[in-house]
Amino acid sequence: MLSSLLSRFAEDGPAVHVAPGTVFEIGGFAITNSIFYGWITITFVILFFIWLRRRVTVKPTRGIVQFFELGIDFITNQVVGAFDDPKKGRKFAPYFVTLFFFILLNTWLGLLPVVGEGFTAHGDTPIFRPFTGDWNGTFAMALVTMLFVYTMSIKEAGGPLKFLRHFFVGSPLNPLYFFVGMLEILSDLTRVVSLSIRLFLNVAIGEMVIAVFAYMGGLAAPLTALPFTLIELGVGAIQSYIFVVLGIMYLAIAVNHSQQHDADHADAEDITDVNEPDTIKLTPERA
Repeated sequence: MLSSLLSRFAEDGPAVHVAPGTVFEIGGFAITNSIFYGWITITFVILFFIWLRRRVTVKPTRGIVQFFELGIDFITNQVVGAFDDPKKGRKFAPYFVTLFFFILLNTWLGLLPVVGEGFTAHGDTPIFRPFTGDWNGTFAMALVTMLFVYTMSIKEAGGPLKFLRHFFVGSPLNPLYFFVGMLEILSDLTRVVSLSIRLFLNVAIGEMVIAVFAYMGGLAAPLTALPFTLIELGVGAIQSYIFVVLGIMYLAIAVNHSQQHDADHADAEDITDVNEPDTIKLTPERA
């Protein structure tokens, strides 16, 4: 039985396309299946949240509205709790809440039966492919997130030079501190790659696992693939949370460090003022 199963896989095996495929062109620009499905997904997300906003009431409700309200509150609390100043956390919360649900719904909608190998055109090229299952898509999200982090960090620090200062534990004129600081900057720049690859691989591997067990099931493919599809729902939620939390931490570390540096600088000035001896002006009468 095992030999027959292996020979079956060796003959053709399940079709899994990791690379995106072109489905049509607009003005000479190739539109891949992941971009096309990303457009469909973001349109659905916008319309869905417009509908959801009209269903939100002061009194808690049950059903899908309550589910998303809990998700919004959960991510908001994560953002606010990461910053020393809660007001700054509330200011950044809308971006991270939006990012969380964008990744989550893109990943979940990528599990629909019509997405991937189940619905193909142009030969073997799938018409729809999850946006988060394409490294170009996850790289774009990671790049936008880190640009947001750097922009807000520079703004809160008071300028690019003050922002760069938080990478150095001591004076950059010290060769050791300068070397360590440059390593920190290099490590910081690799976050775009690490964020994007982590999300992409988890989604792509999940696709492969579902495709393999659907292929093994034959006519019973929906039943054999169902347990792994349910697992991928949980994986999608976890990976969306990890992506967002890492972005929150990157921003919070930079902002909190800038605030602490300003506070230490202010304390140092106060100590200097206290230690300075009072000057006595002699008037002509005292002289």
